[in-house]
This record gives sequence, structure tokens and C-alpha cells, in this order.
Amino acid sequence: VEVDGVVRRGFPTPSGRLEFWSSTLAAWGWPELAVPGYVRSHVHRSKLGEEGMCLISTFRLPVQIHTRSANAKWLNEIAHTNPLWVHPKDAARMGVGTGDLVRVETRIGHFVVKAWVTEGIHPGVVACSHHMGRWKTGDGPRQNTATVALHNEGSGWGMKQKRGTGPFRSDDPDTARIWWTDVGVHQNMTFPVQPDPISGAHCWHQAVRVSKAAPGDRYGDISVDTAKSRAVFREWLEFTRSATGHSPDGTRRPWWLLRPVRPERAAYDLPRAGGNGATEGGTPPGGP
Repeated sequence: VEVDGVVRRGFPTPSGRLEFWSSTLAAWGWPELAVPGYVRSHVHRSKLGEEGMCLISTFRLPVQIHTRSANAKWLNEIAHTNPLWVHPKDAARMGVGTGDLVRVETRIGHFVVKAWVTEGIHPGVVACSHHMGRWKTGDGPRQNTATVALHNEGSGWGMKQKRGTGPFRSDDPDTARIWWTDVGVHQNMTFPVQPDPISGAHCWHQAVRVSKAAPGDRYGDISVDTAKSRAVFREWLEFTRSATGHSPDGTRRPWWLLRPVRPERAAYDLPRAGGNGATEGGTPPGGP
């Protein structure tokens, strides 16, 4: 980028430009993705089947923000539960209405939550706000946390809510004014680890099946099979392309990519074949 006759580095890329074609993706074994394009992900309509739906688990009500607002009592009064947003067409197909219990099945388990029927979401898609559904098995926070019972058999784990919140005495007189009991459902436990093949970041959206709650299902029930979770994780690992076979310079990842805390340059070197330490050549091209 040239400004007033002086060449300046406008973007932190190998070329210094906003790249339409990524030399990094091409060099590191992903040439088919070097130019931006549409990628059909694991929750694309064509991969969900007739009864499959996409669960947007990164959706959140605009009142709360992760644990940063967990102790904000006034925000908890405004938003303290996370019903499943369902389009009226899907609700009619399942035979459920607002407030009815539904079972959301992932690849490794399920959770039971209340439905909220709304045209504010697309047919075939459901959403459950995160940053809710906190739980404990004994003493602990009471304002926005449910007390639960855990049970385990083999690789299977289950959770059942014993009670939600309610008014209690403390140094803050407002805790005696809590009028709600519902604190939401902990959905994250039912999500398998799905590492993005390129970045390694978790792919949060889930392919799910949603149905009317089964006999015996209770609000807040969670069931998970850790053996299935491990199998799904290994399945996603097969999508990756190892730096050992694709690195253009003997490093484990591109040096130029920004990181909050950057390790020493030598930490990027791949191990030598048959031993520890850096590959031959040491520091990658370009210098420290």
C-alpha cells in the first residue's frame, strides 16, 4: 500500500495486501479454499436428512454475555432461562406449542428444554441461548444456578435438575425478592468436540433432531455418551491435513498469523524425523 509516495504495509498478510487469493492456504495444503467461496458445512440442509435440523448454539439473548454478566442480578431478572426457538411450521409438525417440553438430540446425547414458538427463526433451524443453564451438585451460587444430580454408567452420563433458584437471605436484600425458579438448561454438555480442520476452532453449530419430549423426560434432563463423543472427535480429526505432510517450510503453522502471545520462533519448528528438536533448516524463511 503506497501512501504519499511511501510504501506502507497495510495488512498483516504475506503480500501486505488484503488478499483475495490466499497464498498461505494454497501453500499449506488447502488450494481448493485459497479463493473465497461457499462451503457446505456439517449443518447444510443437504447433510441433515429429512428430520434433521440445525441448532444455533452460539445464539444468545442480548441481555446476558457469558459469565461476565452472571452476577448481574437485574439482568438475571430480565433473562434467566433459554427456551428453544422453533418456527411455527416445525412446531406444528412436531405437535408442540410454547412451553411444551421438547427433546433435542445431538450425535452424542440429548437435552430436554421448553419450546418457544416464534416466526423469528427460519424453518428447519432452532436456537437455544447460551450463557444459561449453570448447575451445581451441592453448595454454591444460588441466584442463577440449578442444583442437579449426576449419574454415570459406563461411558454414559446423565443429569437431572433437583431444583432451580428461589428467594434466599443474604447480605443483599434483593436475593429475598427473587420470584423466578427457572435458570435454563445446560446444553453445551451434549455437543461433541468438532475442531475446524484448518483453524482448529470449535464448530459450535449442531446437527440435531427435535421431537416432543419422551415419556419420563423432565425439564433440564441431560444425557451424554462420552464414547460417542470421542468417536465424533476422531471423525473430525480425519478432515485435517497434517503440517508434517503439507508445511512448505518445516514449521507447524504459518508464522505471520497474529496471536495474542507469540511463542519463540523455534517453537514453530516441526520435530526432526526420528527425534526431537527443529527440522533441518531451523528458522523458517523470512527471519525472526
